[in-house]
Amino acid sequence: MTSPNTAPAPTGPAIPKSRPHRLRTAVAAAVATALGAAALAALPGTASAAGGLSVQYRTSATGATADQSEPWFKVTNTATTALPLSEVKLRYYFKSDAPGATYRFACSWAVKGCANITGTFGTLATPTDTADRYLEIGFTAGAGSLAPGADTGDLQLRFYQANWQTLRQSDDYSFIAAQTSYADSAKVTATRAGTLVWGTAPAGNTPTDPPTTPPTTPPTTPPPGGSGTLWDDFTYTSHTDPRIAANGWSVRSNAGGPGVPGATWDPSNVTFATSGGNTVMNLETSTDGTGAGTEQTEVLTKSTKFKNGTYAARVKFNDAPTSGPDGDHLVQTFFTINDLKAPMADDYAEYDFEYLPNGGWGELSNILYTTSWETYNPDPWQAVNTHTESRQSYAGWHDLVLTIDDTTITYYIDGQVFGTHGAAYLPERPMSINFNQWLIDLNGQTSTTPRAYQQQVDYLLHVKDQVLTPAQVNAKVAAYRSAGTAFEDTVPAT
Repeated sequence: MTSPNTAPAPTGPAIPKSRPHRLRTAVAAAVATALGAAALAALPGTASAAGGLSVQYRTSATGATADQSEPWFKVTNTATTALPLSEVKLRYYFKSDAPGATYRFACSWAVKGCANITGTFGTLATPTDTADRYLEIGFTAGAGSLAPGADTGDLQLRFYQANWQTLRQSDDYSFIAAQTSYADSAKVTATRAGTLVWGTAPAGNTPTDPPTTPPTTPPTTPPPGGSGTLWDDFTYTSHTDPRIAANGWSVRSNAGGPGVPGATWDPSNVTFATSGGNTVMNLETSTDGTGAGTEQTEVLTKSTKFKNGTYAARVKFNDAPTSGPDGDHLVQTFFTINDLKAPMADDYAEYDFEYLPNGGWGELSNILYTTSWETYNPDPWQAVNTHTESRQSYAGWHDLVLTIDDTTITYYIDGQVFGTHGAAYLPERPMSINFNQWLIDLNGQTSTTPRAYQQQVDYLLHVKDQVLTPAQVNAKVAAYRSAGTAFEDTVPAT
C-alpha cells in the first residue's frame, strides 16, 4: 500500500458503485480491464452442434438503460469427459455507448470464486447494428474442471462505463431483457481451446482464442538478454548492517501514514534470521491498542527506477500474532509505488499484494487483495483502481510474482494466475519496491494487552523489461543461490 515517503495512504481498494446483490452485499471483486484494441479476423460465426458444453444466461438488470449491465452465466459440461474450465472463453456482445467509451468489468459473486474469473473487453472486426464490442469471460486454473453433466453454478457478473454514465442495453446483441431466469442463449458464444463450440457470433466475428496465460510446460531457464536485474537474498545481520543502505534499501524511521495515527516506524523491528536454510528478513509490527503504543515496519528501495518487467518475492504471511491477543486489522504487503504529484495525477502508479489476516476495510475475516492503481485524490477521497480478491487464509510461505508489460498487469500466487488487470492501469513513471506491515485501525482488537505480528521475506527479484513465467523466476532464483550470489543490482538509474 502507499508508502509514507511518497503519498498519503489509500484506505483500501476502491469499489465502484453498484446495487446490492441478492446473494452478496460485501465488497465486490472488481477485476477491471481496459478496452482491447485488437480487431479479430472475420470467420463464420456459428458453433458446431456437438460442442461439449452449453451456456445459460440471465440478467438481473432488465431495463433498456441501466447504470451497469448484469449478464449472469452458467456453463454446463454436456460431454462425456471432464471439461477444464481454463480452456473455456465466453463472449457477450454489445453495442458501445460512444465511439470512445471504455468499460470496466466486475465479478459480484461466483460459485467458482471471483478470483478464478477474468473479464476483458475487445473490439469486433466487423461491427453490426447491435454489436461492435464484446466482454470475454475466462477462467483461471483455480476454477478446476467440470465433470460430465456438472455446471459452474452462478457467475454473477457486471460491467459499466468507466465514467459511470448510463449505458443502453436494448441495442446489445447478447442482451435479452425477458430472460430473468437461466436459459440457453445462442447469442453468447463459447470457445474451447480456441474452437467455437457454442452460440452464434454477430455476422463476420467468429471468436478466436490466442493464448493469454503461460504454456503448461514453460521453459525452465530464463530468456537471454534483458536490461538489468535486482536480486537480494537478504543475507544481512541486523537493521544497522551497512550493506542494507549500500545495496539501495531504506529501513523506515520517519513518521506518517499509512496506518494508525500516532504510530511509529521502528527500524529495530526489522531483523534477520535463518529459515529453511536461507536468511530471511522479518518485519514485526506491535501494538498495545493505542496509537502511541503501535510500532509498524517498512523496508523500501531508495531508488525509484523500476517500471516494466517482472517483480518476485517469497513472502510468509501470518494469521496469528507471535504473542498477545489476535484480531487486529493488519496489512502485510509487497508492492511497487511512485509519488502522487497532485490529486488525481495521471502518472501515479501502484501495484499491491496486500494480505489482511483479520479483515479490515469492511471485511470480517482474512482476505488477499491484488490492486492496480491509476490515481487517487486523498481529500475528498476518490480512487481510480481495480483489484482481485480471495477470501481465505494465506498463512505460510507464498511465491508472489507481478509482471508488467505494455498491455497487461498480471499477478501470480504460487505459480497460478491470481489477477489480470488492463492497460488503463499501466505505469507512466518508474517506481520503488516496498515491503511493509501496518495496522489499518485499532477496531479489530480493543484490548490493551501488548501483541506482535510478523511477516517474513525470503528474497526479492526484479528483471527489467522482461516478462518471466513463475517457472522462469524459480529457475533464476535457483541459479543465483547455486552460484552463492547474495546481491546484484544491474538495473540502470533513470
